[in-house]
Amino acid sequence: MAALPKKAKVVVVGAGGIVGACVVHHLIENGWSDIVAIDKSGIPTDIGSTAHASDFCFATSHDLLTSWTTMYSMNFYESMGHYERVGGLEVARVGDDERMAELKRRVDSGKAFGTNVKIISAAEAKAKFPLLEEDQIQGALWDPDAGLVTPRSQTVAGKLIDQGVEAGKLQIFANTSALELVMHNERITGVKTTRGTISADYVVVCAGLWGRLIAEMAGEDLPVMPVDHPLTFFGPYTAYERTGKEIGMPLLRDQGNSAYMRDTGDPKSTEGGQIEWGYYYEENPRLVHPRDILEKEQARLSPSQRDLELEDVMEPLERAMELTPILSELGYNESHSFNGLLQTSIDGGPSIGESRKLRGLWYGVGIWIKDGPGMGKLIADWMTYGRTHVDHNPIDYSRFNDFQLSEDYIHDRCWETAKKIYNPPVHPREPFANARGIRRSPFYEREVDLGGYFMELGGWERAHGYASNEHLLEKHGNRVPVRENEWDNRHFWRVSNAEHLEMSEDCGIINLSHFHITDIEGPDHVELMEWLCAAKIGGEKNIGKGIYTHMLDDEGNVRADFTVFRMDDRCRLVNGADAGPRDCSYMQRVAQDKGLDVSITDVSEAFTTIGIWGPNARENLQKIVEEPDALTQENFPFAAIRPIKISGKTVSAFRISYVGEQGWELHMAYEDGLAVWDALRSQGITAVGVETYANSRRLEKSLRLQNADLHTQYNLLEADLARPKVKAADFRGKAKHIKYHERENQPAMLCTLVMADNLDKQGVARYPVGTMPVMDPKTGETLVDELGRRSYTTSVAFGPSIGQNIALAYLPWEFCQEGQTLNISYFDEIYPVVVAGVGYTPLYDPQNLKPRS
Repeated sequence: MAALPKKAKVVVVGAGGIVGACVVHHLIENGWSDIVAIDKSGIPTDIGSTAHASDFCFATSHDLLTSWTTMYSMNFYESMGHYERVGGLEVARVGDDERMAELKRRVDSGKAFGTNVKIISAAEAKAKFPLLEEDQIQGALWDPDAGLVTPRSQTVAGKLIDQGVEAGKLQIFANTSALELVMHNERITGVKTTRGTISADYVVVCAGLWGRLIAEMAGEDLPVMPVDHPLTFFGPYTAYERTGKEIGMPLLRDQGNSAYMRDTGDPKSTEGGQIEWGYYYEENPRLVHPRDILEKEQARLSPSQRDLELEDVMEPLERAMELTPILSELGYNESHSFNGLLQTSIDGGPSIGESRKLRGLWYGVGIWIKDGPGMGKLIADWMTYGRTHVDHNPIDYSRFNDFQLSEDYIHDRCWETAKKIYNPPVHPREPFANARGIRRSPFYEREVDLGGYFMELGGWERAHGYASNEHLLEKHGNRVPVRENEWDNRHFWRVSNAEHLEMSEDCGIINLSHFHITDIEGPDHVELMEWLCAAKIGGEKNIGKGIYTHMLDDEGNVRADFTVFRMDDRCRLVNGADAGPRDCSYMQRVAQDKGLDVSITDVSEAFTTIGIWGPNARENLQKIVEEPDALTQENFPFAAIRPIKISGKTVSAFRISYVGEQGWELHMAYEDGLAVWDALRSQGITAVGVETYANSRRLEKSLRLQNADLHTQYNLLEADLARPKVKAADFRGKAKHIKYHERENQPAMLCTLVMADNLDKQGVARYPVGTMPVMDPKTGETLVDELGRRSYTTSVAFGPSIGQNIALAYLPWEFCQEGQTLNISYFDEIYPVVVAGVGYTPLYDPQNLKPRS
């Protein structure tokens, strides 16, 4: 037995699974060596989910990152000679119109992100998968790139590990458990194992189902949960006998029944001449905490394979037999069937990135087989270069707030996501039902009394509109369309658009308690912010101002946007609820790496914010402040921050607008919020839902949103947010940013589009939500710029002031002309759009007193 080395550059915990093996492989590709891989089981694993996974891959996601990682993984498996690109079907049963519509929406996403999916008829589906009952389905989606990792992803993991060993870059130690993480000064320094202790500069946790137990050693948790997944086998099925194939027919997904099916090829192949039918529990998903998973010697099959009672899945199985009667004709292989544990998470995404508590400790947990190589590359690139090919913010472990990492929250949210692994289709605006009411504004009860229609962001309950304002529909109803299509209207309240119009005529207040607020203090706080921000932060002239700015990455692309309040003794960073936790962690890491003397504190729950905007905002606010003259144009210029008094409470008023109308953000101590809200409401000011702020008014003003319109795929000039001159002080990404400034034109620009016609084939007006590809009407192909980036809508909303659907999208430079007609696809139907603005171009500007259309 080889002795564990005393030291390594990096230790990968859980390297026997496909994720750990792919991390090792890509680290070596990036030039790393002196790697030690350990696993509590064999290498490749014989107890993890990789050992029993179904091993199929479909590229049907609704986001760029997952589409990219899945397509990368398919190609990676194929390049190793371990992928059968047999294709895959997703069917919609007769009567399940919602599933059929979802398949069409997946075609939109495929066109947006570069997959090759398309809709086919029931007859075409039958021809591809003869076991189908054609009269049971109304149509199907065909993914020609879907396929099976053969003979198993477990085989691929083993081969990757062997390659690393043969290259002299890797040492492996199977049946070696991590017992303790060794740390010093908030940095990982090694791992104590059952074979001894090894020092390391980096530790990567790819322990899959057991990942939370390793994170616990660092004093933190991962927001994932193992969940039972029934895998049943029927046979013998000998249609592919003596073919040598691991699979003969395309994969079949019957997601309306939360199920899938595939053959296992030749009886002499890995799984041996059967039909596999898998199911995801919809009603009562069975979660198990990793600490309750059995050890190898205690389990009948393996710790990740639990006993299955056929009665538990009999109802969906009977429905499956209607679709594919072969299941009722073959014998049930009870001894081969089981509940296989897989991972679900609180938001549907994995946890990847550096620990929030220990520098050098990295996680790669909650990743499925279809994304293993792609996610492994992201982790390795991130560790090596500090950035990744696609924006990793949606899967960054730092995206979570502390309350999201409590055990109860993890269980409740994972229970909800487990119910939706396959069915029903998840709406882009769909709110969670569990773990709600965690954060509420100080005037939340007032909003309840107003009949608030609440959604949630970052734990904060946010009213998107108020039932008490329904009377405004009598006034503005002729400008607020009724959304006949249920999908377009789902999680949308028509009153929101009436509130929008009322604010633009008079005045409105909006609950902005969801702002993430961070205080940066200490001797070096200005130095830190100057380095991180593209805008000038330092200098006496900036004290007392709010500075809208951005963080760039080393490629000069947009990492974050926010506002910095320069105060006498600190910088206060005001951010979005979803981006704030991640940016806070990032600032802490940069400060540590640069040896700066600063303290960075999340103070979000200590403050609350109310926005007041509209043509009468100043007049109404003057009625309740102690010094009305302080609010005049001369005394309170744009972007200034001034203390004012309302009802005896001190308020920091910031003259800024995210809705285009004149007005202020009013920042105050949380406990003072109710008094200020009541004072504003006493003047009869309309409470306006956040829908106006976050969507409709924002897009009429052509304002950008982080994590939607702003991300690391594009630079600041392409987003049309760069200042005319680059500041003198050095900042991250400056060299690349200067090069972009020197270009005659950018490869792409963020443009504003309006729908020229929104009637579908049935004559119903559509009001799109979600992501849509932008296409050349001459070729029907999605636009692609010179850097290979595809064009799709990044934001979309109906603008009641102009009476049109508005979208933002990055377009290749050659298509960046106002008046240019292009197409979008929505539910696989084509609609014309017109380029209404290149770069920042407001469609409705109160200063001009009329809409631009």
